[in-house]
Amino acid sequence: MGIATDIIIIVVAALLGGMAAQRLKQPLILGYILAGILVGPHTGGVTVTNVHDIEMLSEIGVALLLFALGLEFSLKELAPVRRIALVGTPIQMALCIIYGLGVGRLLGWAWIPSVWLGALISLSSTMVILKTLMSQGWMGTLSSRVMIGMLIVQDLAIVPLMIILPQLNDPAVGLPLLGMAALKAVLFLAVMIWLGTRMLPRLLAWVARSNSRELFLLTVTAIGLGVAYATHLFGLSMAFGAFVAGMVLRESDHGHQALSDIVPLRDLFGLLFFVSVGMLLDPEFLWTHWREVALLVVLVGVGKAAVFVLVAYGFGYGNVVPLAVGLGLFQIGEFAFVLAKVGVSSGSIDPDTSAMVLTVAVVTMVLTPFLSGQTARLYALKRRWFRREPLYTVHLDDKTLKEHVVVAGYGRIGRQTARVLQRLGVPYVVIEADQRTLECANRDSVPVVYGDATREPVLKAARISRASLLLITSPGLVVAHGIMEQARRLNPDLAVVVRAAEMSQVCLLKEAGAAGVIHAEFEASLEFTRQTMRALHMPLATIQRYTDALRQEMYAPLLHEVENGVTDGLQRAEQPFEMEWVQVEEQSPLSGISLRKSRIRERMGVTVVGILRARRLIASPEPEFLLMPGDNVAIMGDPVACGAFRRLATLSAAFS
Repeated sequence: MGIATDIIIIVVAALLGGMAAQRLKQPLILGYILAGILVGPHTGGVTVTNVHDIEMLSEIGVALLLFALGLEFSLKELAPVRRIALVGTPIQMALCIIYGLGVGRLLGWAWIPSVWLGALISLSSTMVILKTLMSQGWMGTLSSRVMIGMLIVQDLAIVPLMIILPQLNDPAVGLPLLGMAALKAVLFLAVMIWLGTRMLPRLLAWVARSNSRELFLLTVTAIGLGVAYATHLFGLSMAFGAFVAGMVLRESDHGHQALSDIVPLRDLFGLLFFVSVGMLLDPEFLWTHWREVALLVVLVGVGKAAVFVLVAYGFGYGNVVPLAVGLGLFQIGEFAFVLAKVGVSSGSIDPDTSAMVLTVAVVTMVLTPFLSGQTARLYALKRRWFRREPLYTVHLDDKTLKEHVVVAGYGRIGRQTARVLQRLGVPYVVIEADQRTLECANRDSVPVVYGDATREPVLKAARISRASLLLITSPGLVVAHGIMEQARRLNPDLAVVVRAAEMSQVCLLKEAGAAGVIHAEFEASLEFTRQTMRALHMPLATIQRYTDALRQEMYAPLLHEVENGVTDGLQRAEQPFEMEWVQVEEQSPLSGISLRKSRIRERMGVTVVGILRARRLIASPEPEFLLMPGDNVAIMGDPVACGAFRRLATLSAAFS
């Protein structure tokens, strides 16, 4: 059956490898790579025969991953890291090439293969780091944005590297080709911007009106892969084109639907990529050259991580960001495989050198989830052993910080929360580690402590020991857990409300000691339900009961609630009365009668708490107040009493 059999073998092997990784509490990508090693051409047993075809299919996985990344990230979100991405990444790559040249010469290589080594190690793996960030809950943090910004520029740099490196013996020939590539990139971006603002949104809208989910998915996939292929025809990276297509579609009205539809397809083809990476690893070659491979892994990992740390510090990033970037991007990326093929075909490097570098690349990819997961622990050691970083505060009045609220993060959620607290007159202080966000808080005259909320000195500066509540607005699981651990150590009685990025994190955060866990998407769906019921003119009490039941139904299984009956009883005890708005009809016996004369409270057991007349609210009306047709009356009472009043206000009846 050819490639069909190979795909079946890969999917089954990846399933077994993924299940093993899940059982061992390791990232799924490690299971996929292990599956690739087992079914690869270098091992016995069940073997994939058409390795090259699988590698070609895996390129679709790379393109779909970058396409989905473009759908998730906008230029506005990447704007805060544009300096380190656009300027810092070329500096990082130049330093890595110089470092690789030194390592190659140290190992006795000629200078041209040494330069190629530097170029190969200058590239990091977009696929590996994105999957690692997702599994560790770091997506959305400043560290992740810095890494993603640098990865995007690295992916763009593969084109000039493929042009320049083969021309090292005659640089004059390569310069015109490089200029042509730059011109093609500018032309491609101009065409994509025009298509993205004029044609693609109209096409998606037209397809969406057909109400065919299948056709919509096909259209989204065709756009992502079609633009990627067009970019390839331009002589540029397919991944670059797919990313640009995703960013363009994100600005359309159907961007979120496109992302939700493309994710399963992305994950399936991404699986092929990681399995193909595993198939590149030759266990016999690794066994024969394990000393050289181990030495090169150490030299590449330590040196490249140091370069990233220095670049991050050089561009003004502090706290955990440099360490997270260094431990996240130290590996050799997937585009090194493409670049190595160019080096072998041009005669710049021999096949043994290429095999050595590719083996090191696979090993560093495997090590990435382990080392990246140690970021929090190593950062804690760094804070303990080295000099503390300077601590800055803005608009902070120590006298008012008692029984106050500490807000960790001044993003969109933190900013809105701070505004509400300020209007309510509740004392609060914000902790923020991003310099640009700090400047925004300074302009808003918000009391801020600058620093990482996982650090003890920062929490002490926010007077966490005297606080009554801690709000953690960051969606990262690792960050939230670190903040809670430090804060609870300084204030064991502190109540903590934390934000969860996924429903699977709710239980983990609750077990870590959070008094409240908020899942933003679920709460948004509840509000959507509430607005829908209001638009259908349902009673407010019914809406409240229904949304409360939905919230309990969603959260209780995750939080292992076993006292549902007690919880229901307490909720009913808290709300013994219902409030409802009822409009007085013209034929109602209540029309034209004062509240005293109607004896509403004595006859039906309801209390009138307010009346809305001609857009004017009369709160707690006097007994002599006359009810008129069209009045909206706010009443409180039990369901039976409210139902009796509603019938009297809307139907013709006589007093007895």
